[in-house]
Amino acid sequence: MAAVRSMNKIYGLCFHGIRQMVGLKPSKLLQHRAFRVCAVHRQQPFDSSLEKPQFPGASAEFVDHLEFIQPNVISGIPVYRVMDRQGNIINPSEDPKLSKETVLNFYQKMTLLNTMDRILYESQRQGRISFYMTNYGEEGTHIGSAAALDPSDLVFGQYREAGVLMYRGFPLDLFMAQCYASTDDLGKGRQMPVHYGSKDLNFVTISSPLATQLPQGELYTLTSAVYMNIHVPVNIYMYIFLLNVSISAAGAAYAIKRENMNRVVICYFGEGAASEGDAHAGFNFSATLECPLIFFCRNNGYAISTPTNEQYRGDGIAARGPGYGMLSIRVDGNDVFAVYNATKEARRRAVAENQPFLIEAMTYRIGHHSTSDDSSAYRSVDEVNYWDKQDHPISRLRHYMLAHSWWSEDDERSWRKQSRKMVMEAFEKAEKRLKPSPELLFTDVYQELSPSLNKQRESMWRHLQQYKEHYQLDLYDK
Repeated sequence: MAAVRSMNKIYGLCFHGIRQMVGLKPSKLLQHRAFRVCAVHRQQPFDSSLEKPQFPGASAEFVDHLEFIQPNVISGIPVYRVMDRQGNIINPSEDPKLSKETVLNFYQKMTLLNTMDRILYESQRQGRISFYMTNYGEEGTHIGSAAALDPSDLVFGQYREAGVLMYRGFPLDLFMAQCYASTDDLGKGRQMPVHYGSKDLNFVTISSPLATQLPQGELYTLTSAVYMNIHVPVNIYMYIFLLNVSISAAGAAYAIKRENMNRVVICYFGEGAASEGDAHAGFNFSATLECPLIFFCRNNGYAISTPTNEQYRGDGIAARGPGYGMLSIRVDGNDVFAVYNATKEARRRAVAENQPFLIEAMTYRIGHHSTSDDSSAYRSVDEVNYWDKQDHPISRLRHYMLAHSWWSEDDERSWRKQSRKMVMEAFEKAEKRLKPSPELLFTDVYQELSPSLNKQRESMWRHLQQYKEHYQLDLYDK
């Protein structure tokens, strides 16, 4: 009996150690053990037609005929919408029934964003700023999704989500300060235009390299859990090492999950970014680690000049979700109510169930990719005009408001005039502000400058003093 008790104790210790190493629950380990024991001892004949696959990598049935799975197993994932192009509610049960004030706020933010885009785009064309990217045609994806989030939710953007930040209260003065790299810029002039960020508004600063935001949260959340002494499976440390090269949003979501903070992470990206390897890492980690994360894909038809028919052969981006074990939906991105409903439900379930969701918002990029692009080289004017005149998210919402007598032509003229004045005032203010001091090139990385950086700093100032006639130093803060 003593020997039996000793064996049981040893088995219990081993069981506990193995469970900690591989992160398996006791019930899972017993299932694995029972399977192996039965496989050894069960020698009686069996009916092969009743045999079930035991492979650990997939859930399936055996078949006895060779057949490759077709790319489009179904006819196409449907597009969820609430309003038609004329602003009519199609199914009353899907109407979010938002208040007049809320809908007016939607509309004013969408049109204010549009006005800011036009002024800053022209500013770049006049040589006043170095670069710009407009959001024409995609305003509904920004405002509809932002309105469905909690202010504490963490946002990882790509570079065409200015409306999300605007909805959260980012002022026009700071938009302008960032694009003009003035002393008021939160980033201290270190980023190129449209690379916004705001710690106070939980909006992670934009990163230019495509798709890096998808895995960024991954590393953030895993390392947060380690530093906070939260128990994580042993193999998580391997994940941290692997993700050290490409950091993203799935990590942030995992940290939020470990802290039980009742928050989600939302990660925006385009259909072109979904072709990057980082997208696979972000999707897979968020699903396997069961992260409260919303992947929000803006499928606007073009990745710079690459159309979707050259970008992928499958049924868009939403069709990839099931392959990673994610719940997915495709919505009409020009329908701000459909975007709002889908994001709100995804957020509710992501928090309650600790799992990721994939939303593919179908929309159209009316503007050029950026001021470095001329889209007339790869698409027709008629194509652009259709989306601008026939199926624009702003005009669709305006139809809805007019039908409810919440808006009039007089209101439209008055608001357009007012919004332009607001943007121009911020624009003129930013142009007059000084640029950040060159000294800031060396701050905010090390607590104390290394000897090599000190040499570089001294060399820079010597150069500026020696050749000061070639530099407009009076335009920079001291």
